[in-house]
Amino acid sequence: MSEHRRKPPQPQGGGGGRAAARRGQSGPSSGRRAAPRGATGSSSDSYGFSSYGSDSQGPGGEERPYGSRAEARRAAQRNTGGRRRGPDNGSRGPGGPAGPGRGRGRMAGPGKKRIIDYPRANRFGWRRWVPSWKLVSGLCLTFLGSLVALVGVGYAMVGVPNENTAAKSQNNVYYWANGQQMVATGTGVNRQNVTIDQIPQAMQNAVISAENKSFYSDSGVDPMGIARALLNMARGGQTQGGSTITQQFVKNTYLSQDQTVTRKFKEMFISIKVGTKLKKPQIMQGYLNTSYFGRGAYGIQAAAQTYYGVDAKDLKPSQCAVLAALLKGATYYDPAGNPDIDPAASREANLKRSKERWAWILEEMHKDKRLSDADYQTAIKQYPMPQGRKAIKGMTGQISYLADTAKKYVLAHSNITEAQFDQGGFQIYTTFDKSKVNELSAAVQKVQKERLDPKKRERDKYVQFGAASVVPNDGAIVALYGGAGYENNHFTNNADTSGVPVGSTWKPFVLAAAMQYGTYKTAPEGISPLSKYNGDDHLKIRQQDGTYVLNPDNSVFFQNNESKYPWGYISLRKAMEQSINTPFVQLGMDVGMTHVRDVAKASGILNDTMARLNASFAIGTSTPSAIRMADAYATFAASGKQADPYSVVSVKKDGQELSGFSKPTVKQAMDANVANNVTDTLENVIQNGTGQNAKALGRTAAGKTGTTDSNKSAWFVGYTQQLSTSVAMFRENPEDHELLSMNGTAGVASIHGGDIPTLVWTEYMKAALKGKSDTGFPEATKIGQIADEAGMPSPTPSPSITPSESPSESPSATPSETATSPSPSPSDTCNDFSWKCDTTGGQDGGTAGGGVTTSPTPTGTSDTTRGNANGGGLFGGQTG
Repeated sequence: MSEHRRKPPQPQGGGGGRAAARRGQSGPSSGRRAAPRGATGSSSDSYGFSSYGSDSQGPGGEERPYGSRAEARRAAQRNTGGRRRGPDNGSRGPGGPAGPGRGRGRMAGPGKKRIIDYPRANRFGWRRWVPSWKLVSGLCLTFLGSLVALVGVGYAMVGVPNENTAAKSQNNVYYWANGQQMVATGTGVNRQNVTIDQIPQAMQNAVISAENKSFYSDSGVDPMGIARALLNMARGGQTQGGSTITQQFVKNTYLSQDQTVTRKFKEMFISIKVGTKLKKPQIMQGYLNTSYFGRGAYGIQAAAQTYYGVDAKDLKPSQCAVLAALLKGATYYDPAGNPDIDPAASREANLKRSKERWAWILEEMHKDKRLSDADYQTAIKQYPMPQGRKAIKGMTGQISYLADTAKKYVLAHSNITEAQFDQGGFQIYTTFDKSKVNELSAAVQKVQKERLDPKKRERDKYVQFGAASVVPNDGAIVALYGGAGYENNHFTNNADTSGVPVGSTWKPFVLAAAMQYGTYKTAPEGISPLSKYNGDDHLKIRQQDGTYVLNPDNSVFFQNNESKYPWGYISLRKAMEQSINTPFVQLGMDVGMTHVRDVAKASGILNDTMARLNASFAIGTSTPSAIRMADAYATFAASGKQADPYSVVSVKKDGQELSGFSKPTVKQAMDANVANNVTDTLENVIQNGTGQNAKALGRTAAGKTGTTDSNKSAWFVGYTQQLSTSVAMFRENPEDHELLSMNGTAGVASIHGGDIPTLVWTEYMKAALKGKSDTGFPEATKIGQIADEAGMPSPTPSPSITPSESPSESPSATPSETATSPSPSPSDTCNDFSWKCDTTGGQDGGTAGGGVTTSPTPTGTSDTTRGNANGGGLFGGQTG
């Protein structure tokens, strides 16, 4: 028998040892009921082997109160409030005493009461993590109390805005590139406060009907509007309008318009205080005295004077509706337009928007019973056209256009709004060179005086110029000519506005694309400028699949030159020299107009100013600004390195320099040898072609002439390594701003880019480069393969034609009927050992502008119709 077998039950007589003695001590004589098993803490009761086996009888036959050890365990749990005993209920093993540390590590029983019972005691599993109703209600009350306290503190800390304080403005000071002051603008004279009795009721009603119909009944705060603004900010977007007039008044008094959560909450507290402290007429007065109406006009009095030349009290209901429309956004609702700020804000688009909102406001006033039937009928009859812009003090001559260009650059490269900027306090340091600005203006005025006489010739009226000068490999705009000046009611900056097609000055981009990408037959290898294309007049143009280009009516498209001269197959170099259209249109189709567009874009031309991609795209239907054209040609001058044009180097406010005005990064826009070959080709244009008037510069230069359909514009863009300058000339109807023909201008049959624009360019560059060394250009090396146009016949002998000794007004001779092109003759830039030698045409160029003009009535023009007029100003000019 194993020694580990369980002992049999002991007899319950007088024996029994210590257990019996204990039972005797606590027997029936004590009057207590026996404790349930496990309740004493004895391990023999709870976990050890029972000395009674599985019987339900206690010692001496007494009935046990619990039938099993499990029942005793459950009873113990109920008594201790937990599944396990605490550490002070030490356990002992069988036959051993209870040790004080035996129960450690087990879950404690009820301990010290916590302030926040979480996770909850006396709960098990997921119930421990469900907060009690007391905890939830306590937290809610605490939050609401804190919120009330926060609102109270915020309300107490803010003050009511003062419209007179907000009316104070400072000068904006502009500086030349050398640090000297150019001009100070924004003296505050265009801001005057008036009392509510001087503001017509019609003006007040127009604002209420358009902006805040519940003005007289609301609390001044739009919680939903604030919530939408906060949500938009959280998403990274812009805050929306639609605030109450009270909130708009509060916004107007802020010098900082930062869209932040802090500002929105502060605005809310101030609006609440304004709503409780000020009466509605006072709020309306403050709002209309601090609102920005555009053209530098703050407040209703300044707006009335600026747009209608009357005091605010004399405004009519119809005029009030126009001014109320401006509060939607003066840039887009000023009928005079703001294309220099945004191409979408053209005069036509703005006038349309203004008329639509004007009519809507009057209708809303009528519906709201704020305008009688009779007054409504009178007001809606005719749109009251505001007067034109006026010159601001100090903004005369070219200063007005320089400041305008710099202002647009600042707005485009910062978060500063136009309203903030016009409040003043900024110091703007520009790239403009005072001497070069004066020299460019003097050049324009000199040629104008010599060649144009508006009093004698009708076609000399409305002639305008735009010009810009940019530093290659840097992008700094050192000079520009924007027009006759604000004082002469010319408010459009011609240097920084698009809308004037560039004509044949676009052809270098086609040639660069051909050398960079090749044609569909040679790609990816580029082609040589000595490749030959058909230069005859009135040619069909083939697409890459061999089919002909069609007109919209499905008839075959024919490309014309300016003259009918039969050039035959000539090199692209010669075609550039004489500015012949047909070779470049076909070349553009062979290369792909998308590649031409890509090269122009990489050079600095903006997408918004590019015309639709069709056959004529190759010869200049696009309308970039003078600034952008000068910058794009600067890319050729810098061997393919391009930098975006810029006019501001630093801006300070309250002595602190603002970020965002570092110099643009210079990048490699095209292969250096491609750019150098374009330059070499354009040098030949000046030496032997349509730009020969520029030879008077007396130094190495490259450039290209351009003339457009119906002689509506003429360009010359040229450069040295130090400066790239563009000059545009055009006529414009002052009423509808449409371009007019210059046929007959200056007393000649037609104006070409090689004529007056080249004279202006040469006159300016002489002065601007005086004393500077002639650095020449990097040598161009042989590039690409010679890939002639499909269909070129094999060379055949042709009779020799003796070239004239100097350029003449027409080709030196008429080719023989048996010859396909003029006979070979050396040019000034060709020798027996030069790969550049062009043997496909005489050196005698045509006239000094845009191709040969032997025919008194050209059958075609150098270019096509006026391109897209959108995309001017800031985005069509210097910034991207």
